[in-house]
Amino acid sequence: MDQRTAPSTVPTFGEATRVWAKVGLLSFGGPAGQIALMHRMLVDEKRWIGEQRFLHALSYCMLLPGPEAQQLATYIGWLLHGVRGGLVAGTLFVLPGAIVMLILSGIYALYHDIPAITALFLGVKAVVLAIVVEAILRIGKRALKNRVAVGIAVAAFIGIYILKIPFPLIVLGAGAIGWIGHRLSPAAFAASGGHGNGAQSDTQGLIDTLIEHGQLSHTRRSTSRALRTLAVWLVIWLGPILVLRLATGAHSVWSDVGGFFSVMAVVTFGGAYAVLAYVAQAAVDGFHWLAPHEMVDGLGLAETTPGPLILVLQFVGFLAAFRAPGGLDPLLAGTLGALLTLWATFAPCFLWIFVGAPYVEALRGNKAISAALAAVTAAVVGVIANLALWFALHVLFHQTEDFAGFQIPVLASLDWIPAVIAIAAMIAMLRFKSGTLPTLAFGAVAGLATLLLH
Repeated sequence: MDQRTAPSTVPTFGEATRVWAKVGLLSFGGPAGQIALMHRMLVDEKRWIGEQRFLHALSYCMLLPGPEAQQLATYIGWLLHGVRGGLVAGTLFVLPGAIVMLILSGIYALYHDIPAITALFLGVKAVVLAIVVEAILRIGKRALKNRVAVGIAVAAFIGIYILKIPFPLIVLGAGAIGWIGHRLSPAAFAASGGHGNGAQSDTQGLIDTLIEHGQLSHTRRSTSRALRTLAVWLVIWLGPILVLRLATGAHSVWSDVGGFFSVMAVVTFGGAYAVLAYVAQAAVDGFHWLAPHEMVDGLGLAETTPGPLILVLQFVGFLAAFRAPGGLDPLLAGTLGALLTLWATFAPCFLWIFVGAPYVEALRGNKAISAALAAVTAAVVGVIANLALWFALHVLFHQTEDFAGFQIPVLASLDWIPAVIAIAAMIAMLRFKSGTLPTLAFGAVAGLATLLLH
């Protein structure tokens, strides 16, 4: 048992800001790595928050749409210093990766046709396919604990791949099935997996001590304050998007980007891998903002940056505006498209925390909500499997054909180079536990090597 006590003084706002900046700069490795980083820094080293409160906050963030690691940082920043603390923590978690992603998006838009860049991305895309397969196995191991969960995952895959059911409806349907199923058969729909409690610890964090002594008044529930916060943040989130719609017309690229990614912000349960299937379906086939292989390229770029993987949406927004600049310089239009996407994606994350966090205790131990979340997580496995298949069709094969309304590969068109790279990457990740960045570097080098061989 860890008997260490919490620090006796509240960190200054400047001290907290420096810590959040460090978290943002070091937050590689996806949500698991980002959450582990925050746990080490905030629970073990700084002792700002206790183990059990950290896990409880994480469980709440898992219930929300959007990137749970960014929302966890926002939550803890809000606990320490109120709204300004949450704003700084959440913003600095995203800002370094967003800057890098904006630069990479501009370079990609201008130079992706250069043979060396094309070869590099050939290897990166093959590794991305391996990363998605690894995500299916990792999430599936946690989520598919019984036949009911497996059935939900299979139904979600059939729904999105064969029946073309929109991703938001699959999320809502899975949640409803879990909620109702728990009431009808609690044993079959009992939530399983998740984060668990881990090792029980009586480590006392600074926040725990302050709350015990009633010193964090902003953490107390208040209906009037919640309503005011909701009204303010709805205006902050949707106001600029509505103004752009009125100024540029209902069918401009700005209206499409703002509207589409605002919807995404509400339904992004399950993380970036899950929502990418729906984004790819809409951005490629619906809006025609980019080609299928470019969607895979964008995910490869996002894997190399700090911050949440959902920053891949910024790449989509950049290319959408870059290719329909509406009289602006394409790079300027792309930058504005990327910023608009960031706004629509992350502004609601602050809303969820600032409105809902004081009511977190009401969710504690709610088995019906846990069952609904478990069903959504199971459905996410099926959706990610669809994403893996979508990637495989466009990375490994030069041609596909229509069969009964869905795409199948033309086997004779198999490209053995990315196939070999993807297999090697899967072996490296699954057998030798290679990290994401080293594996991506291997893919890039292997792709460039093919150019030299040719």
